[in-house]
This record gives sequence, structure tokens and C-alpha cells, in this order.
Amino acid sequence: MKIGNIPFRSRPLFLAPMDEVTDPSFRYICKQFGADMVYTEFVSSDGLIRDARTTLEKLKINDGERPVGIQIYGHLVEPMVEAAKIAAKAKPDLIDINFGCPMKKIAARGAGSGMMREPEKILDITRRIVDAVDIPVTVKTRLGWDENSIIIGELAEQLQDAGIAALTIHGRTRSQMYKGDANWTPVAEVKRNCRINIPIIGNGDIADATTAKYRFDECGVDAVMIGRATFGRPWIFRNIRCFLDTGVLPPEPNVTERVEIARLHFLKSIEVKGERQGLLEMRRHLSCYFKGLSDFKETRLKLVTENNPDRVLDLLKYIFERWGEF
Repeated sequence: MKIGNIPFRSRPLFLAPMDEVTDPSFRYICKQFGADMVYTEFVSSDGLIRDARTTLEKLKINDGERPVGIQIYGHLVEPMVEAAKIAAKAKPDLIDINFGCPMKKIAARGAGSGMMREPEKILDITRRIVDAVDIPVTVKTRLGWDENSIIIGELAEQLQDAGIAALTIHGRTRSQMYKGDANWTPVAEVKRNCRINIPIIGNGDIADATTAKYRFDECGVDAVMIGRATFGRPWIFRNIRCFLDTGVLPPEPNVTERVEIARLHFLKSIEVKGERQGLLEMRRHLSCYFKGLSDFKETRLKLVTENNPDRVLDLLKYIFERWGEF
């Protein structure tokens, strides 16, 4: 499989772009566990054009992440084109256009999956960006706005004709948000369409290795993208890869191993963001690494409120000593 000139092994596994989650430290950890492709957090076209510091920070990538895509979102044509040009200067391997995010603060403005009500605008933005940059352009979208407007079949053909190099489809409508089960039937139908010759990447409810294999086998997708199931479980990429390649499902890491992974992630976050910001942004991750531990409530509270990096490391050592396996 290739996206543009980017080669991938058979049945690759992609880390979904997620706001306030897929920062450089998390992308680094997921790469360590075998993610074949990673993406930045959502990058606002308006923020890029205003030179907003926090938005520009999201463009920072390093060679160890490659292949890596920068995902942009917005609702106006000209700002989206200008943002794509700015993002391309950061030298990602591709630009991904976000027509799929259902978050109210994004969709209510007509951006993200809010675009599903304006397919002509989707196509206009896409064509203009494809013409504006010299790297592959991909799109991530949903099935439609709601159950009465499933447009992905026709839209997929039109996006391909507009020049995109790959299409990621999340198997829900915008109205569903993340509720209910993802519907992969329309995803499979797009993949089986004889007119479609670009890679189709399936997304939605990939939470374990058996589900990932089933989606590859039954829907024929070229890759799967994994989002929320990576929270506190970056090793999901390793587990799925092992199962796809050998049919053997490896065990989940024990507490001792999870402490070491969390520690590595924490140190990387501080290295990338500095002590204060790196610590604050790790809070959403740290407690996720230890879900399911008995009598963990008090320790969890300390993990997500402690302001001293050395004390966070001490807490991780305490978790190892109390719950770890020797």
C-alpha cells in the first residue's frame, strides 16, 4: 500500500489525530509500539494564519515520527488553503483535511464534520489544497451529517476525483458523535467500489486486535486508524500487529511494564514541552495507564494534581512498589 509516494507494509495501523492527545510525546510512544502512521493534533486554519503560538506549536514534528501527517481544519476556503501552505513548510509527509471531527466547538462553526452539510464546499476546499501543496493530501471524514444523509459513497468518488491520495472514513455520522456502534458497512461499500483506487482507511471502535483483524478481513480496508482505544494503551499497536502477523494475542503489559511506559512518556513530555507544560499535559494520560488497579483512587488523585515532576516520578515508583510484579 502507498499513500502518494509513502510506502507501508501490509495492513498498516494508524494513530488517529486527536486534539490535546496526539502531541509529540504521545506520537513518540505510539511509534515505539509500532504505529505505522501518526498525525498531529487538529491544527486550526485560523490559528495558523494569526500566527497563534499554541497553534504553531502543533506543527513541530521530528524525523523519528515519520511518516507523519499534519491535520488542519476550518470552514472557510481561503484560510484553509493558506493554512495548508503554512503547514507544508513544516515538512510533514502529508496534509490531512479534517472533515470528521464532531466536537461542538468545531462542527457548530461549520468546520470538521459540520462540513458534511456542505459537500460542495468540501470538494472546493479539497481541490484548492491539492493544487496548493506539493505533498500528498488526504481527507478524514464521517458517513454524513445524520442517518438521513449518508453521503460517503458519492463523496468518496468525488474526493478521489479532486485529487486526494487516501481517504479515512469514520463509521458514524456527525449526529452520533461517539455514541452507538460504528457502522462499517458503508466503509466496506466504498472500498468495494470499482471506481475507487485510492487507499481507504477505516476508523471507529477499533479497540482490540480481534476487531482490527475482522475489519481488515471483512471490509477489505487498506489500513485501520485507532483513536480512543490508545488512551493509556499505546501498546495496542504492538498487540494488533502481533495478532495480524502470527495469530497470537500477546498479554497486556503488567503493572511493572506500565509504570516504565508511563515514566518514558512523562519524561518525553517534559523534554518536548518543558517541566510545567509537559507535566500538565501528561495528566490526561497518566491515570489512564493504571485503570483497573484496586484501591487506586487516592494515588490517581495525586497523579493528576501533583505539580512537581520529581514527585510524579516518585508516585510512579510507589505504584511500581505497591502494585508491580517482580
